[in-house]
Amino acid sequence: MIAATCLSAAAAWGCPPGDGTGLDPLGNPVGPPVATDSVTFAAHIQPILSANCALSGCHAGTSPAMGMNLSAGLAYANTVDLPAMEAPLRRIRPLLPDSSYLVHKIQGTQGTVGGSGGQMPLGLTPLTATQITRIRAWILLGAKNN
Repeated sequence: MIAATCLSAAAAWGCPPGDGTGLDPLGNPVGPPVATDSVTFAAHIQPILSANCALSGCHAGTSPAMGMNLSAGLAYANTVDLPAMEAPLRRIRPLLPDSSYLVHKIQGTQGTVGGSGGQMPLGLTPLTATQITRIRAWILLGAKNN
């Protein structure tokens, strides 16, 4: 009875499940709502990529992992509407976050779409539910270079 009450309260507050990943059992991010009409690449998405992905030895420099440099000024051209190298999806498919391999990699659900490797950012703290929701919202809005 107490456990059911706690679970109900957690669901009502938008708290992530007990595994700490910020995802529900279906792999969908949970967390505070994001105003989807105000998500832009420059103001919201690039800062996430710069802080978590465009790091030395990862997705930056002259030999970035998977040839995908996510540094400012390069990230958009290296991700949107290009084929993924590890799965039969596009890296980012505008309007379709669940068909975007980058979303699966940051959610840790890449295995469900024929992908491989670990959850990104590899070896670091996973993105927050808010960050994942923001990326998904930007893709839903057409993954514009704005």
